[in-house]
Amino acid sequence: MIEKKKSFTETKSFEEKLKNAKEILEKLSDPSITLKNAMKEYKTGVSILNEATKMIEDAKLEYEKLQINDEE
Repeated sequence: MIEKKKSFTETKSFEEKLKNAKEILEKLSDPSITLKNAMKEYKTGVSILNEATKMIEDAKLEYEKLQINDEE
């Protein structure tokens, strides 16, 4: 089976992803940013936030599984 290589952002922790998203938001708030750079940053930010959301969802599922196992 071929394993898909993870992107650089996929290997970062949840906290690092949030930090990066905040940095991107600051860049997007700069009135001198070009449209091209703004779109590039926006796409990167959306990708990072999607990955962070997935991490939260995975953690929630793991927590729920642990709760079920504790009840048994």
